Amino acid sequence: MTATTSPAAAPETPSPLTDVTRDEASLRRFLHGLPGVDQVGVEQRAAGLATRSIKKEAKRWAIDTAVSMVDLTTLEGADTRGKVRGLAAKAMRPDPERQDCPRVAAVCVYPDLVETAVEALAGSGVRVASVATGFPAGRTSREVKLADTRQAVEAGADEVDMVIDRGAFLEGRYLEVFEEIRAVKEACGSAHLKVILETGELATYDNVRRASWLALLAGGDFIKTSTGKVSPAATLPVTHVMLQAVRDWHERTGELRGVKPAGGIRTTKDAIKYLVAVHEVAGEQWLTPELFRFGASSLLNDLLLQRRTQVDGHYSGPDYVTVD
Repeated sequence: MTATTSPAAAPETPSPLTDVTRDEASLRRFLHGLPGVDQVGVEQRAAGLATRSIKKEAKRWAIDTAVSMVDLTTLEGADTRGKVRGLAAKAMRPDPERQDCPRVAAVCVYPDLVETAVEALAGSGVRVASVATGFPAGRTSREVKLADTRQAVEAGADEVDMVIDRGAFLEGRYLEVFEEIRAVKEACGSAHLKVILETGELATYDNVRRASWLALLAGGDFIKTSTGKVSPAATLPVTHVMLQAVRDWHERTGELRGVKPAGGIRTTKDAIKYLVAVHEVAGEQWLTPELFRFGASSLLNDLLLQRRTQVDGHYSGPDYVTVD
């Protein structure tokens, strides 16, 4: 695997898939006409790729790439402005003693803390992401979901992470889910939209594929596995299915969309398994924070420890990094 530059913006041409969303019947026919996922096959391939090792000289690059893809996240009821400021400081300088350590991609907070994050990260290049739409359950009216989104964007959020209505999806009300994602995308304005599928509640890989395509059809810039509040959260096989979706979307439309696994990714070894999957399933072009992110906080701590090991030649204990 080698580093890659950020891709060019997607061409501004009408999607050739527009007709499939004209009504419920057309959308259902399209989604249920997608190739079924071979459960055994995708799990075996994920397990096989997870055993791949990378050369020692490439490990430092992999660690730095993973650091640059982290959405440093705090989504707790007890979050304070002070905690967000501390997280922002860590995002900008993950390892204060190592000036060459890359910044993370974004800091992700609740809408009411976006303004604090924006102020703390001003001029740093680290983006501010905000969950919205009644996160994590999404059990509220569309009016409230859109107000939630607008609050985040008006406060300065660069990215919005929305949750889909899993109940509507599982009942087969696909057009309703599609229209809600489109409405949220419109409310985002210039902010990027990450669509959380909550794959742990979708039950099957076929549903993950259908939900991925539904989110892409509706304009999601990223498809994201999980809120981190439901188990299982991110898994390698599910991420494989989602990477296949964005790869196939690109082949059909020419548009590049991203993937964000979130929840349960805690170690450098785990992160490298996901980077291998990105390279082998979607392609090298996706090995950039513009198209792949990790939704995590504890992951960053281990990445920093392993980075010090690579640089210094010996293991540094957890006392050498800030622990969230």
